[in-house]
Amino acid sequence: MLEVNPEIVCFIIAKAHEFHAKEQVVIPDLPENPADDWALQVLADHEDDPTYLELKTTIEDLEPDQQEALVALMWLGRGDYEVDEWAAALEAAHEQHNERTAEYLIATPLVADYLEEGLSLLGYSCEE
Repeated sequence: MLEVNPEIVCFIIAKAHEFHAKEQVVIPDLPENPADDWALQVLADHEDDPTYLELKTTIEDLEPDQQEALVALMWLGRGDYEVDEWAAALEAAHEQHNERTAEYLIATPLVADYLEEGLSLLGYSCEE
């Protein structure tokens, strides 16, 4: 069972597509130096962007278990876990949960596609 409303996930997917489609948003696949806060630096350039703010606020307004489900859903869609490992994905997301969940998700290249694929694997769809 999905711990977050699929409609909220679909809204996040739409906003992530909108944000990542902007020309000035370039988020590298891998940081040059893992110790760098590269994602935060990239996202700081967009802290006045209304789409970014709406996306970040929507994620931050979710309860911790819902944020964890969102991360697990992204991991599922990215192929880090299989559908039958959903409980393990949720547990891993719970163990790694912190106050930077929104930034982590937004800074992930293809996050919208991963969330959409994760929803599909769990039997949900954003299509009406």
